[in-house]
Amino acid sequence: MAPEESAEAESLLPSFERRFLAARTLRSFPWQSLEEKLRVSSGPELLLNILQKTVKHPLCVKHPPSVKYARCFLSELIRKHEAVHTEPLDELYEALAEVLMAEEPTQCHRSYLLPSGDSVTLSESTAIISHGTTGLVTWDAALYLAEWAIENPAAFAHRTVLELGSGAGLTGLAICKTCCPSTYVFSDCHSCVLEQLRGNILLNGLSLEPDTTAPERHPGHNAHDAESPRVTVAQLDWDVVTAPELAAFRPDVIIAADVLYCPETVISLVRVLQRLSACLKDQQAPDTYIAFTVRSPETCWLFTSELESLLSLVSTAKNDDEHNLL
Repeated sequence: MAPEESAEAESLLPSFERRFLAARTLRSFPWQSLEEKLRVSSGPELLLNILQKTVKHPLCVKHPPSVKYARCFLSELIRKHEAVHTEPLDELYEALAEVLMAEEPTQCHRSYLLPSGDSVTLSESTAIISHGTTGLVTWDAALYLAEWAIENPAAFAHRTVLELGSGAGLTGLAICKTCCPSTYVFSDCHSCVLEQLRGNILLNGLSLEPDTTAPERHPGHNAHDAESPRVTVAQLDWDVVTAPELAAFRPDVIIAADVLYCPETVISLVRVLQRLSACLKDQQAPDTYIAFTVRSPETCWLFTSELESLLSLVSTAKNDDEHNLL
């Protein structure tokens, strides 16, 4: 293979690596580019390198992806090889045989590579809906919000962040590892989600404070590691949490990802934001970042409408306070 062709082939490896580790949909992989490269190369080096960067990757060996996902990926990789070469590649068939003999567990892993060279690894349910909740898997909006946060670390640096509906924990873990918040509060309401969330925090090497709904500030916290944020997990039911409980978090930043999937959650979220704005009068209003996939135009319209009403109420209350001061 010519040097320029080798360089082009090598450029495919990071794309396959990132997508496979994060268990992205198979259609997102650059299969056509791979097939084009295979047609101009007679050797198996590229496929073997892809195998090492995916199924045989150290992160996947230690924290395996879904068996079904690995099987489908290897089957597609073999099809691309067979479409171009007549000689079988034993390593691909051996890898597939190993996967076919494995049992599908109820939990699998996804790993996301960070620009710093670090990674976020998550244990997730193999089912989209499990234990009556969708919070045991990662959704696209969490990934997009994490990517935005990594590109805008100043929005979180040295600040207290409250995440509403943390789910598996991708966004928060990415922020904790790359954006240097002083305190990060993960929150959710489902007991199974909270259990998995705590496990993912520990899996990624972060220290976890005792469970609490209203974290106190400990001046001596993290004296051993000034770069590590103080991390807590709170059980937070939006429909019953009180204003004093919310005020105790004293957040500088509020985030949420993919929590607006039905009208009921829209109303509940806006109510939480309203309570927060009402109980933090002695503090500057927290910055709020919410990412969601527009699955229903009606739900999106409801959210923007409710949010505009909330902003109008907050503005009116602020004007009344200024009038009273005068």
